[in-house]
Amino acid sequence: MHNILIISGTRPEIIKLAPVFQELMKAPWARVEWLHTGQHGEMASQILDCFDVVPDMTLTRAGTSLQDFSTGCRQQLEAVMEQRKWSLVIVQGDTESAFQGALAAFYHRVPLAHVEAGLRTHNLGRPFPEEGLRQMISRLAQFHFPPTQRSRAALKTEGIVDGQIYLTGNTVIDAQQWTCANRGVKRTATGRGHLLVTVHRRENWGDDVAEICRAIAEIARKRPDLDVLFPVHLNPVIQGPVNAILGGIENVKLTAPLGYTEMQQSLADAWLVLTDSGGLQEEAPTFGVPVLVLREETERPEAVEAGCALLIGPTRRAIVDHVTRLLGDPMAYRKMSQAGNPFGDGTAARKIVHALAATFAVKPVALPALA
Repeated sequence: MHNILIISGTRPEIIKLAPVFQELMKAPWARVEWLHTGQHGEMASQILDCFDVVPDMTLTRAGTSLQDFSTGCRQQLEAVMEQRKWSLVIVQGDTESAFQGALAAFYHRVPLAHVEAGLRTHNLGRPFPEEGLRQMISRLAQFHFPPTQRSRAALKTEGIVDGQIYLTGNTVIDAQQWTCANRGVKRTATGRGHLLVTVHRRENWGDDVAEICRAIAEIARKRPDLDVLFPVHLNPVIQGPVNAILGGIENVKLTAPLGYTEMQQSLADAWLVLTDSGGLQEEAPTFGVPVLVLREETERPEAVEAGCALLIGPTRRAIVDHVTRLLGDPMAYRKMSQAGNPFGDGTAARKIVHALAATFAVKPVALPALA
């Protein structure tokens, strides 16, 4: 039996690691434990409950800043790593929790598997700090599970040997399919559906958030027949301009952040998504919903290349123009909505566990000897 430690900290990590956890629980060679770092609190608890995951260990979040969290997480992970002889650590994505988990594995010379490896913008400032964190995790991992050919190519360009890379697709599609099957998510909207908006990226804080809100206000006032659903991030830098500019507009509904199942339902009922979220770029195409990406660059260019997303930036004019165009051009809208999902077919977690069963479970990785 191999002792495997899955480390999560944020809502997206839980969503994308839950299918891997479910598959590993079926593996006769694996003894799996789930550690939650506490980076996200109540939001994370809702997602864990959605996927029926009960963490074996939950760390205590230290402080409110990312620096305080990082220091406290690192100290607590040290104690966990010393508890037993771990065979493998699994992290996902590009969060501080994923990086601290990778660093703990590295210092304790435990092999590391990285789910959703190889995403790149090649701009360390956008998104910050995620681009730097995921590049550093790639330097430490022995098993790389890229979701697409492009992310696989990025890893190979950076010198990762082919034998450590396993193309799997994205586990977010697995999670969506599980949720539709087990939580009853399906389209319930009649007619066009709503315009779904989310904004949270650090690079959009400040003037860009206000610019996005002004664009939404202009669209909503021009098109009172178009319902807008805007789950508002809890950060005050988002709450302030959103409430000031959009509060009181009759066809704009501002809500608290949605749980995972509720967000999937809102996607299923959407006409169009405006977002700076990476996850929604992957999820919306499952329901045939086009995405306008409110960023200057994306680490998920596959959606743009497939035609199901457009990279338009956070400017008021661009947002108004693109939404207005899609409202008035059914053929352009249909082309985007029927482009399909380039991020996988719902078998990513199975492929990950199969790759580990065929390699790691048969012959555990021997890390290079210390000098």
